[in-house]
Amino acid sequence: MATGTNIKTYFDGQWHDGDKMIMKAADHGAWLGTTVFDGARLFDGLAPDLDRHCARINRSAEALMITPTVQADAMVELIREGLESYGKGQPVYIRPMYWAIEGDELGIVPRENATGFAVSLEEIPMAPPEAATTLTRTRFRRPVLEDNVVNAKAGCLYPNNARMLTEARAKGFGNALVADAMGNVAETATANIFMVRDGEVFTPIPNGTFLAGITRARHIANMKADGMKVHETVLSFDDFHAADEVFLSGNMMKVTPVSAFDDTTYETGANANPVTRRVREMYWDWAASGR
Repeated sequence: MATGTNIKTYFDGQWHDGDKMIMKAADHGAWLGTTVFDGARLFDGLAPDLDRHCARINRSAEALMITPTVQADAMVELIREGLESYGKGQPVYIRPMYWAIEGDELGIVPRENATGFAVSLEEIPMAPPEAATTLTRTRFRRPVLEDNVVNAKAGCLYPNNARMLTEARAKGFGNALVADAMGNVAETATANIFMVRDGEVFTPIPNGTFLAGITRARHIANMKADGMKVHETVLSFDDFHAADEVFLSGNMMKVTPVSAFDDTTYETGANANPVTRRVREMYWDWAASGR
């Protein structure tokens, strides 16, 4: 089932209307999960950092031993071609994808140069600035490189994220604040995480257990350029209970304020979350500056 509407699919050298079938039952990706993807966004006629997302999917493919077949600049061009069919005000989720088609003699290792490629464009609304979520702890943790491909944006990682979300929702929360193997905060089930304390911003330092996102990096650059103090450091759950503000950073919605973490609530209302609101404002200003 598709997440969005008004879908366009690039496959086999051309654009197609709708959610076109792209994978065969015997494809390596179908039965062994060798799939990678990336996500970018079109909003207000802008597709910020599209080049970085296209470059990252090729790195993700290599991490999963899949041969990337489309150069990043060519991928940007064909995606922009597909986006021309949407209006300026239509918000679109942009998802290029690779999967392995064949395996080695045992079927396990992806065969070199046997790669499927597609791009899915789906119209998905952007959340309004005030749309907040809530967080809770989960018993599931982020893996490490020694036991999973945490250096890729790989489909095989997402069942673990789904367990986190399912547990959080069963407890009445919107998302899960997730620990790494050492028990320190890594990210949420769906996005990177920031917290604010006494006007300074803190985020978990990348330690190989989670992808330090492209949007995360953009926020950090914007905040530093604005004179904010930003710390990438080791953070505990207690740090988040003591925070003044908490917000999520991800490509899907860019900035999502958090109103509660378990029994800790954060200030809400028109004057609440001044740093979060400033981060969102700066991102939109930066995106528009590259129009």
